[in-house]
Amino acid sequence: RLGFIGVGLRGQNHLEMAMYRSDVEIVAICDIDPKAIAIANKMILNKGRPSPTIYGKNEQDFENLAKRSDIDGVVIATPWEWHVPMALEVMKQGKYAGVEVSATVKLQESWDLVNMFEKTGSHCMILENVCYRRDVLATLNMVRQGMFGSLNHVQCGYQHDLREVKFNNGTQAYGGGVEFGEKGFSESKWRTQHSVDRNGDLYPTHGLGPVAEMLNINRGNQFAYLTSMATPSQGLHEYIVNKGGADHPNAKVNFKCGDIVQTMIKCVNGETILITHDTNSPRPYSLGFRVQGTKGLWMEDNKSIYIEGVSTKAHRWDDAKPYLDKYDHPLWKTHFTDAENAGHGGIDYFVLRGFIEAIKNKVAPPIDVYDAAAWSAISPLSEQSIAKNSASIKIPDFTRGKWKTNKPIFALNDPY
Repeated sequence: RLGFIGVGLRGQNHLEMAMYRSDVEIVAICDIDPKAIAIANKMILNKGRPSPTIYGKNEQDFENLAKRSDIDGVVIATPWEWHVPMALEVMKQGKYAGVEVSATVKLQESWDLVNMFEKTGSHCMILENVCYRRDVLATLNMVRQGMFGSLNHVQCGYQHDLREVKFNNGTQAYGGGVEFGEKGFSESKWRTQHSVDRNGDLYPTHGLGPVAEMLNINRGNQFAYLTSMATPSQGLHEYIVNKGGADHPNAKVNFKCGDIVQTMIKCVNGETILITHDTNSPRPYSLGFRVQGTKGLWMEDNKSIYIEGVSTKAHRWDDAKPYLDKYDHPLWKTHFTDAENAGHGGIDYFVLRGFIEAIKNKVAPPIDVYDAAAWSAISPLSEQSIAKNSASIKIPDFTRGKWKTNKPIFALNDPY
């Protein structure tokens, strides 16, 4: 029995996934945008399901949804700054919280989620769908089987031209103008302001989540410290001038976030992680995965792999596809047909499935509150480092030492 807080474009996608399942009841939806509510309600009715109870008369109405006794879990897909207040309320009411990425914006919010879980026992799952990407899970499978030897370095990031997401004409979600904030539509109403106010890696978890699973972060390993650097901020201003003219009011906005932000993390067990945030420049989409160990490496961008003693020729790349096919994860082998029709190439099916199966079985979700806290905290910590001339910043241990004995829980088999 699910509730949904935030039924804009992302929330509607989760709603669609949930309605593929016969074991899910949509009890209530909440959004302060009447148009989003109308679309979501129509989606539900078109599937032959009963109309849910609707909330959204004011910004605090989500609390009334959270208090309902006939809801087991709540999916939260709202602007970033609302994730933690909403998740805390849901957890306080004894329900599972499924929170979109990034889970937190401020460092204290990561502690708030952990403290609420430890106080109430109510679980929180960060809905990091990239952890379920088929090539990522196959690579995780190879890591766990020792194909790369001992991992020592990984690279990842969020390299995605978001200029047409950050700006639009106020009536469509993508492009067509250079408006944001009150005059923008959809994500540009709130997301762009983060690029005005903050200089750091604003969106780390799509890349960091998958490699954290490979490195057993929070389960035998831990982030130790980081240092971050940012280029000048030029891309968003140039986009406004080119699309809206030098006289457009937004051409006077001073964007703080560097066009490219890079963060290097050192792990307790010695590995290094390089994360790149690159959303303000013209470029093809890539999460820039590189997974490297003492026996070889996988590279996402050229779809290649090299394993010493296994690859066809020494010092020459192999096509990664035969390896990815051979080590296809049991999750994909078992649920491929169901995942085919889901969003983002199937990964949205899997991430919601993980959340729902955890609720049904009354167990911890496969990506838990400690993952939500640690992965998301990289964003405010990167801001701190940049503000201090790329100083080394200690990364808190949100498990309070439990990482030393915790065992891996993610994607161990085909249930979730």
